[in-house]
Amino acid sequence: MTRFHFTIDRTDGRARTGRIAMRRGVIRTPAFMPVGTAATVKAMKPGDVAAAGADIILGNTYHLMLRPGPERVARLGGLHRFSGWERPILTDSGGYQVMSLAELTQRSEEGVAFKSHLDGTRHLLTPERSIEIQRLLGSNIVMAFDELVPTTSPRDVQAAAMERSMRWARRSRDAFDAGGDHAAENAVFGIQQGALDEGLRKASADALIDIGFDGYAVGGLAVGEGQAAMFGCLDFAPGQLPADRPRYLMGVGKPDDIVGAVERGIDMFDCVLPTRSGRTGQAFTRTGPLNLRNARFSEDQGPLDPDCPCPVCATWTRAYLHHLVRSGEILGAMLMTEHNIWFYETLMADLRAAIAEGRLEVFANGFRARYASAKGEIK
Repeated sequence: MTRFHFTIDRTDGRARTGRIAMRRGVIRTPAFMPVGTAATVKAMKPGDVAAAGADIILGNTYHLMLRPGPERVARLGGLHRFSGWERPILTDSGGYQVMSLAELTQRSEEGVAFKSHLDGTRHLLTPERSIEIQRLLGSNIVMAFDELVPTTSPRDVQAAAMERSMRWARRSRDAFDAGGDHAAENAVFGIQQGALDEGLRKASADALIDIGFDGYAVGGLAVGEGQAAMFGCLDFAPGQLPADRPRYLMGVGKPDDIVGAVERGIDMFDCVLPTRSGRTGQAFTRTGPLNLRNARFSEDQGPLDPDCPCPVCATWTRAYLHHLVRSGEILGAMLMTEHNIWFYETLMADLRAAIAEGRLEVFANGFRARYASAKGEIK
């Protein structure tokens, strides 16, 4: 049985392609993790998510803590059995969600006290409780609990949040190690913080390396700073982390964000965009996003994307999908989401192949040129 083993097969510039071997399966990198916030990738069955090419999905500690509750999930056999997904699952720590409820939270060295957005009940989420919840869920990759502040915050605020995150990282690691059989069979990642500041990022990376983790995430980005600023940070942040461990960029993102981040050495991604967009009528294609609500698709008999291998593009027309979306039919959300997940997973497969064959620069430049051709389509 393999607990966690990361192998880099090929590199192309700073980009890498490889594999993470775990007891529930192999994760091919670079990898995109569809988000299953509440124990489901919205509008998709687990088998269809796997058929699209996903090796791993993400579950959300905050939402599952509130409903149905981690103790209940544990009694029902864990998140894998509960949801019907048998491959690896990464769970985030809940930190981002509780920090986004700023008006409902109180932060202290102990953790974050907050009111549920569902019913107003009071909760305290600490590093120890976050790890306990993830253990009860049966997570295969557990994330350390951290504190997130806006990238526009003053430097002293950013520094204080980073330093507290590193103290919480130590507590998270200790809590994970106390997890018995779960710790012996699964993995834990630390999260680098420091906003856009290179010095703070370096201090964070050094602290995490001193603690020691199976993998490392670049946190605190994709929170409104813009692509140029994010890429500026990714020009140095991944290189501050160990080269022999996976690097995970949390909450990213748009297809061209992913391509640029892979070029800068990132191995893992997650984002709600493909599923959320599918439910609101947006389809991703090689020539940019399409708004299927647009009347110009009402009699378009072509597929969403003629280069897409997904079952949706092989079967249904833009005209039919336009009709479903405009009519508010559930099938519209299902088919649009399925296509978008296939698009993201096919993009990752193409990136892996380009890295393996030493042609990433050509692929990335070609992708950006085509993808930009329809930008602004979404109205």
